[in-house]
Amino acid sequence: MRFAVRFQLAFMMFLEFFIWGGWFVTLGTFLGNNLNATDGEIALAFSTQSWGAIIAPFIIGLVADRFFNAERILGVLHLIGAGLLYLMHQTSDFSVFYPYVLGYMLLYMPTLALVNSISFNQMSDPTKEFSPIRVFGTIGWIAAGLVISYVFVWDSSEGIQSGLLKNTFLMVSIASAVLGLFSFTLPKTPPMVKKDEKVDIASLLGLDALKLLKDRNFLMFFISSVLICIPLAFYYQNANPFLAEIGMDNPTGKMTIGQASEVLFMLLLPYFFKKFGFKKTILVGMLAWTARYLLFAYGNAGELTFMLILGIALHGVCYDFFFVSGQIYTDSKAGEKYKSAAQGLITLATYGVGMLIGFWVAGKVAQMYLVSENLHDWENVWIIPAAFAFVVTILFALFFKKEEVSYEP
Repeated sequence: MRFAVRFQLAFMMFLEFFIWGGWFVTLGTFLGNNLNATDGEIALAFSTQSWGAIIAPFIIGLVADRFFNAERILGVLHLIGAGLLYLMHQTSDFSVFYPYVLGYMLLYMPTLALVNSISFNQMSDPTKEFSPIRVFGTIGWIAAGLVISYVFVWDSSEGIQSGLLKNTFLMVSIASAVLGLFSFTLPKTPPMVKKDEKVDIASLLGLDALKLLKDRNFLMFFISSVLICIPLAFYYQNANPFLAEIGMDNPTGKMTIGQASEVLFMLLLPYFFKKFGFKKTILVGMLAWTARYLLFAYGNAGELTFMLILGIALHGVCYDFFFVSGQIYTDSKAGEKYKSAAQGLITLATYGVGMLIGFWVAGKVAQMYLVSENLHDWENVWIIPAAFAFVVTILFALFFKKEEVSYEP
């Protein structure tokens, strides 16, 4: 792959995740302080990610894969998205904000698949070439958090009180417009499916892979994947508001430690996978969720700040050891015929159904422990997902039989 193409793909990935990380992390804090949204309304806003994940296969399968080049679809979606992000920046009422964020996530979530398709289309060996490109996405997410906390200081106590977090939407609106225009310069990625080829809704949603659920181990993994996304949603929805509310300085910048950890443990994952096997690796990932939330429950922004930092740093173990290991396991179980369908099914079940339930539960729990306006009993809020993750871990340990992950020659 030529250097110019590598640069294009890396810049595309950087902007793709800079945009997402530049507003999604601080969304809960923004809504609670700028728009006076309730915990239930905040949950509603976060759940748009899940609706986007559920709708994305239709947009990709029915439109992008059949009629238009992927890079052109990517450009159009980001240009429209830039407009919606700007409207979100202008909004001062949740009832007006919600349709904008819903529309935006329905457009944004499909772009996650598009940037992968564009990248893979230029690679002769994605197993070696994709990771060095994809890592720029994580760097983009980290850069967004550092800019918010240390360049503009929008998430300081004074900045939050002054309503400066709304500027995150203006920042990513500009980035989305840049990526939208830049997308039209990306390598051509023509439709992969013939226009007259029959549409199979079951294939689009990954339902062809449902037969894999006949395997007891895969069924247990599938159920655990859906259930573990319920405590996962607590982190995405509540972590930034929690850190800001208890007075941690530069919370958004400090949360980028989680993405740095993700890169580190991604590199360590093959070692753990080979030495300890799939089941133990998954169990460590699940237990990390319990440990993280206990650290959040009993840490504070004073002498016990290190507990909060450690909880953030566990993100790499939480995400990589469960979700990335799970993708590898799913790939090995599916076989050549159902690889794409199986990954699609897991994505629909986790980021779609599991996190949709999780955001709703997280909103209800936060509302339950609301002490006064913008003040929560965070210890009890975090104990609930910690206990839930622990129960899921025990069930997986008991009912998932040890299994070697291997590929048929």
